[in-house]
Amino acid sequence: MNNNYTTIDSLSQHTNREVSIAGWLYNKRGSGKIQFIIIRDGTGLCQCIIEKGKVSDELFEQLKHLGQESSLSVTGTIRADERSVGGYELAATDAQVICPAEGYPITPKSHGIDFLLKNRHLHLRSHLQWCIGKIRHTVIDAVRRFFNDNGFTLIDTPIFTAIAGEEQQSLFEVDYFGSPLHLTQTGQLHLESAAMSFGRVYCFGPTFRAEKSKTRRHLTEFWMVEPEVAFIELDGLLELAENFVSSIVARVLKDNKSQLETLGADIASLEKITPPFYRLTYTQCVEILTSERARGFLAGQLQEMQEQKQQTEAKIAELEKQQAGQIKQWQRDKNAAELIELRSELAEINTKIENNPKHAQLAAEFTWGKDLGGSDETIISQMHDKPVFVTHYPKQAKAFYMKTDRENEKVVLNFDLLAPAGFGEIIGGSVREDDYERLVARINEQGLNAENYEWYLDLRKYGSVPHGGFGLGIERTVAWITNQKHIRQCIPFPRMMDKVYI
Repeated sequence: MNNNYTTIDSLSQHTNREVSIAGWLYNKRGSGKIQFIIIRDGTGLCQCIIEKGKVSDELFEQLKHLGQESSLSVTGTIRADERSVGGYELAATDAQVICPAEGYPITPKSHGIDFLLKNRHLHLRSHLQWCIGKIRHTVIDAVRRFFNDNGFTLIDTPIFTAIAGEEQQSLFEVDYFGSPLHLTQTGQLHLESAAMSFGRVYCFGPTFRAEKSKTRRHLTEFWMVEPEVAFIELDGLLELAENFVSSIVARVLKDNKSQLETLGADIASLEKITPPFYRLTYTQCVEILTSERARGFLAGQLQEMQEQKQQTEAKIAELEKQQAGQIKQWQRDKNAAELIELRSELAEINTKIENNPKHAQLAAEFTWGKDLGGSDETIISQMHDKPVFVTHYPKQAKAFYMKTDRENEKVVLNFDLLAPAGFGEIIGGSVREDDYERLVARINEQGLNAENYEWYLDLRKYGSVPHGGFGLGIERTVAWITNQKHIRQCIPFPRMMDKVYI
């Protein structure tokens, strides 16, 4: 095999020169004496022009009948062409089929989500999944770069744990050589001990939640980055979080703009993601949710969705009318793919219309002391064009380790960061309770076994200091940046309550 293949993302450096590329047949078209085949190689897409007479007749016929996702190499001259995918094309003089493929199940037509999840091992090859994957890679690299460049030390925290960091009912229990242990919900508690050694630390790895939820925001296995800082208060945490998120978005805008465009992301909105973010207390959010302003906002949304429903239904009716008539096969296939998309869109619109009054009622009846639900977060975030910090939640609604506000014992010094446009929470964090007696009292209040937390309580006995941190969910962040409706699209192999395919 040739080890000197040129990657597609570097073709701009080889204009008017002969190169060889290797990859997989993504799509093709053509007739008569010319074929246009699109090759993907993991770095991008390139259109190759195959002209009869420029290659052997045997090769021309072989390429003409080559199936989608066949692997091959193509040699030819690179030339700039704005009309071609990626802005460059290859005029072929030779090619070699490495492994022909027949009957590839995921065609360029649209497929239902269940079919795609069952074929996730192949669906990852689609261009949209490739775009999401490249952006996810940038997000993860930006995360590491931010903390590594700002004096943080990476600490690897355990996956198996004997203690709960969040709600006990969301723990996954496993048999650990005959004894019960749990898959980690968070690395935070262990990370706090490392912060007392290194000062500024972070962990980055998979976390697990056994919540019985099927919403678009939930996975049972997801990736989270968690910084922890000694000698910090709530204002410092908010500043750290907004600088962190802003740096991630800026990096994606710099490195992945073409992928964002392909995915239909709201680039103009992403360009607004710079400090400072909006800051609201939990109490202010309650006032907004129960206000006439929120009722008017939701009523306006309902009217917009009803209009959108009518337009979508009209498009579906028109396409169905075309399908019943005499049209060419390529147009019939195109219409069929569009109908799948439109019917899926209509189903989502109908669900939103059905839920709108429910969400409006929940908001109007919201009472102080409850935790914000997904619909509440959606309303708040939809009413703002930049991320929103929500701080000072009721103590009764939050975890035992969050520090009580000494000026108002009913609330804790915590925050959630809500991404705009209805995407909701992407970060949760707090100042940690650093007083030994208060922490013991909170552990007992929540019915936890204090003996399991003896090592954690030691941190408050030997040189306790004000400290805090937060956790950012990678999949939720990628979903927001890429404008994906469901975070299952934002992890290569999603694990959901009702679906584990491979």
